[in-house]
Order: sequence, then structure tokens, then C-alpha cells
Amino acid sequence: MGWAMLILVVGPSGAGKDTVLGLARRELIGDRRFRFVRRAITRPADAGGEDHEALSETEFTRRDFALRWQAHGLHYGIPLDVTGDLARGIVVVANVSRAIIAEAADRFPVRVIEVTAPSHILAQRLAGRGRETVDDVRKRLARDVPLPDHIPVFKVTNDGTPQQAADRFVAALIRGVPPAPPE
Repeated sequence: MGWAMLILVVGPSGAGKDTVLGLARRELIGDRRFRFVRRAITRPADAGGEDHEALSETEFTRRDFALRWQAHGLHYGIPLDVTGDLARGIVVVANVSRAIIAEAADRFPVRVIEVTAPSHILAQRLAGRGRETVDDVRKRLARDVPLPDHIPVFKVTNDGTPQQAADRFVAALIRGVPPAPPE
């Protein structure tokens, strides 16, 4: 079908990645060039925030994933079936940790889109989620995982409306992707 690529969406906690991804997903619904991945996380489904597949640690360790990592005391995974999508030429869009970029780039063709926001906005958003203690929020804001130098990063700043950020994200996402074939 097209242009196989794993689009790694990264950025600090509170940058609005899930909101931006949700709006982009809705904008591109029906566009067979893209698949937006639902992550598996060892966090309860009702914990608030992103839509994810909630798994216990035991369930998580029994599953195979295309990519897996740990952050903030949780386990995260990208489903193994994305490899089939990539083989069929689909652009797979996944919210991942910055720490997994180098491994992903060793295994798949990748592009990175970083969704970010100024630090005062990040702090407000994290506090507003109510999922973490004040100390947890402080640790998230202090976390610094450098991006690999050898992989280009497209930056999307989410400092206006969610729709503005989603429009910037979609523009970065479709950059270089051939147009959809006529139906």
C-alpha cells in the first residue's frame, strides 16, 4: 500500500500527546495509510488519561510486544501485530518513551515527532490530572531523557488550543507520506 514507517510520538508528561493523538486519529479516520496504536500498560483502565489496554504485571510479562519499556513504575508495550502492518506498508503511529527510540530505530524504519509544551504548562496539566502526588509530578518534570542525535525529530509545540497542536501534528505526520490512493 505505501510507505512503511513507525512514527514514534514522544514528549514530556503533560505535553498533551494523548489529546493531540486523539484529534489526529479522528482527522485521519478512514485513511488506510495510518494506524494509531493502543498501548498496553500495567495501569488500571480507570486510572484516567489515555485509552490503553490495562494489564497486570503477570499478564504483561506473558505477552510478546514489538516494543516494551518501563517508566514511572509501569510497564508499557506496543502490540506485536504492528510488524505485520509495517510489512504491508502502513504508517504506524505509537506513543512511546524517549528511552526506546534507539532500540526502535535499530529494528524498524522510524521517524520521531516530539510533542512538547513550556514547563509551566506541563506543571499545570500534570497537577490537573490528579493521578500523581506532588512529588511524582516534580519527578516527571525533572525527568530528562535525551533524544538520539542520529534520528531527526519533528517538534510540535502544544501551547495553544488542542486543535492547533493537532493540526501541527498531522502536518508533521503526513510529511513525506505519499497521498492516499483513490478509492
